[in-house]
Amino acid sequence: MHSSNHIHLTKQHLGLGLPTSKCSTLSKVGARTFKITCSWNSGSGHCYVSDRALTQLRDRWMEFHGIKNWEGLLDPLDDDLRKEILRYGEFVEAAYRCFDFDMSSPTYATCLYPESSMLTNCGLDKSGYKVIKNMYATCATQMPQWTKRFPNLSSPRSSWIGYVAVCEDEEEIARLGRRDVVIAYRGTGTTSEWLENLRATLTCLPDDMAPENYDQPMVQSGFLRLYTTNTQCNLSLQDTIREEIGNILDKYNDEPLSITITGHSLGAALATLTAYDITTKFNHAPIVTVVSFGGPRVGNRSFRCQLEKNGTNVLRIVNSDDPVTKVSGFVIDDKRTSSMATGALPSWLQKCMEETQWLYAEVGKELRLSSKDLSPQITKGNVATCHDLKTYLHLVNNFVSTSCPLRTKEKVHKKEHPTT
Repeated sequence: MHSSNHIHLTKQHLGLGLPTSKCSTLSKVGARTFKITCSWNSGSGHCYVSDRALTQLRDRWMEFHGIKNWEGLLDPLDDDLRKEILRYGEFVEAAYRCFDFDMSSPTYATCLYPESSMLTNCGLDKSGYKVIKNMYATCATQMPQWTKRFPNLSSPRSSWIGYVAVCEDEEEIARLGRRDVVIAYRGTGTTSEWLENLRATLTCLPDDMAPENYDQPMVQSGFLRLYTTNTQCNLSLQDTIREEIGNILDKYNDEPLSITITGHSLGAALATLTAYDITTKFNHAPIVTVVSFGGPRVGNRSFRCQLEKNGTNVLRIVNSDDPVTKVSGFVIDDKRTSSMATGALPSWLQKCMEETQWLYAEVGKELRLSSKDLSPQITKGNVATCHDLKTYLHLVNNFVSTSCPLRTKEKVHKKEHPTT
């Protein structure tokens, strides 16, 4: 865990991939110092997610995957659900840890490890999961020629974005109550991806993703381009997902199965888009759940409605002090997130705003946290800390309820270091 005096973060966990080759900035807020440094200890692991004996999930896993929309589980936060959220957070952290961020490296923007040892190298060797597929995302537009003169702006079109892992350990399958498939995405890691993030207007989904006789679902254009663009060397992320999920459904069609898609920042957006695609493409898909951290908005109201119609369960972990969760576009059609409801606007004005291609809708169920509960100083001019995946996992680990935001240090200590 982080000490009370420091929040350690690294660009590998920010999900915003600023085009710098090194992180050496120090900023001081009050008496606290926030270092940008490596915050992951490959030898320690997180004790609050690694102990299989802590709970048996087989009887409650559908609840934790949103079959009842997480009613009664989030406020106060159910301890067993907390462990599940943190467990999936570690798969996202592994995606960051596997990515080569070093722009001077010949393997820049690829995976540092072979599939067979990826999770072992990230401290998840006891997870019971095996990586079966690496995934690449391709930017639609190549970087301008002039950027080659600036090493910090160099960026490949296609980059390793995450992986598919399947639970293969019989003991873990028994504990979980089903065989679980995890799709994990990192956040933004290259300049090209950063440019796609800025393409924030809504665009219509292609015909093979838009059901007939339904209001046109629209999503952020940059996310869609990253998901559907291919090259001569690489399949699109969409084609990779469809092929792999098809194989998985064929292989395990005679046993209980779940698909859990998780990601941070850009990865959270791609996780939502992936879940939409899977539940639209495969009519008899098993339970598909998204567990996202610090994700931006993805699509319009029609996109959300189709997600819900397909039975996709989305749990969004949101830091209210993280500005990334408040983009792209704006929201006026959702009573859950805005003081301006659709009914308060004239229909002609509503139509005009939709035609601007900036009118988004929030999706899923929200677990809202606040880094101010950790320390008011964290939120003062330190956007990176508020958005950091480490901050999110720290908040989840300590959150109790809206009336009692954080566990006391004594209770946290006892939870993390139980007596025998």
